[in-house]
Amino acid sequence: MASAHDEIRRLIYAYAERLDAGDFAAVGRLFAAARYGAGEGPLGLSGADVERLHGELVILYEDGTPRTKHVTTNVAIELDAAGRGARAHSYYVVLQQVPGGPLQPIVSGRYEDRFELADGRWRFAARRIHVDLVGDLSRHLRTIPAGVR
Repeated sequence: MASAHDEIRRLIYAYAERLDAGDFAAVGRLFAAARYGAGEGPLGLSGADVERLHGELVILYEDGTPRTKHVTTNVAIELDAAGRGARAHSYYVVLQQVPGGPLQPIVSGRYEDRFELADGRWRFAARRIHVDLVGDLSRHLRTIPAGVR
């Protein structure tokens, strides 16, 4: 049986895998019962809204992917005293290589996550994304959201 830390880590990594696969419906399902947002603004999105946001913003290429690899590191998980909730902090770097272009880092920052245990399974309760360093996003996003430098 997997530990709470292992299950939570899997959720954090599943987000990266599904984004890199261009499977925004699966990304939305990860946040079906959660709140999602960026920067210091409200955590106003969940489920289908998260899917729609990614579909509107992220450029997909001929292979159906954004041609990215989200690398998530420095994962620190803290369970609450009752073992039914958790907080996690991690770093991310997004690498991208588009046809005819070099492999390059395009953005990096931090995730602040909350998780909850529901029906014996861990799930996202909230994700706040902080953007700290920005490279060339012109071949990744259709528009640059407010607050991204």
